[in-house]
Amino acid sequence: MKIGFIGLGKMGSRMVERLLEKKHKIVLYARHPKAMNPLVKKGAVGTQTYEEFASALGKTKIIFIMVTHGKPVDEVLKSLQPFLKKGDIVVDGGNSFWKNSVKRGKILANKGIHFLDAGVSGGLEGARNGASVMVGGEKSAFKKVEPVFKDLAVKNGYGYMGKSGAGHFVKMVHNGIEYSLMQAYGEGYKVLEKSKYNLDMREVTKVYQNGSVIRSWLIDLLADAFKKDSKLRRQSGVVGGGSTGTWTLQSAKELNVKMPMLETAMKARKSSFKQQGFDTKVVSALRFGFGGHIPPKK
Repeated sequence: MKIGFIGLGKMGSRMVERLLEKKHKIVLYARHPKAMNPLVKKGAVGTQTYEEFASALGKTKIIFIMVTHGKPVDEVLKSLQPFLKKGDIVVDGGNSFWKNSVKRGKILANKGIHFLDAGVSGGLEGARNGASVMVGGEKSAFKKVEPVFKDLAVKNGYGYMGKSGAGHFVKMVHNGIEYSLMQAYGEGYKVLEKSKYNLDMREVTKVYQNGSVIRSWLIDLLADAFKKDSKLRRQSGVVGGGSTGTWTLQSAKELNVKMPMLETAMKARKSSFKQQGFDTKVVSALRFGFGGHIPPKK
């Protein structure tokens, strides 16, 4: 299929590489043209303007947007709209707030343009080698783009979640769960680190990885971190991020659902700017492991 792609950051560029390997034809647009060069060398088509971008996509367009949530998404949509027509499909694959996705879906639907909100999980590894993809929007539009979602995902790793906003809602809750899991690992490892046993975290984690109830990809990432720095001495204890966790708590409150574990995780992230410990180092190391997130400065 021919697919337009806007947003060539850490996730977007890796997704484009995967789609190129799956023999899709990719047309690119980027604010900074140099960002397209490595992908053009691998077979993608680079364009210099939105008009050129839309023209290269032909009659019926399928466009993926992988930019930062909020204003950047609206700016891209505003710039694209003069070149879109009835039947075109726009996919927001970033971490947008689901209520904003509902609004964007309605605005574009009034013009006959389909909008899909696609939550993408799996970090940098998933973007390149097979992700988890959760899609919301009109099912008819989903079916048209389904071959692309299938090629972006690992086996059985994509699905249609429901009407507009459902994809980003499911991904938002996923991130809330993720925050809580990382906080639990951080707290547990802090107890291990504080104990009288002078434990070798590499050995502990090796055992946790194999056969234990708490084995997971996060534990695998932690094992990698300990191999590089056995006591995480060089690891920053500041934990950044938090938007999707905040949104999850807001949505849970609206649904009269309590999420005390996520509340604790969010408070810990906030307090990490003032006080760091082994627990926050663990969480920070995990965030870098799956997403390449550089801890913000204190």
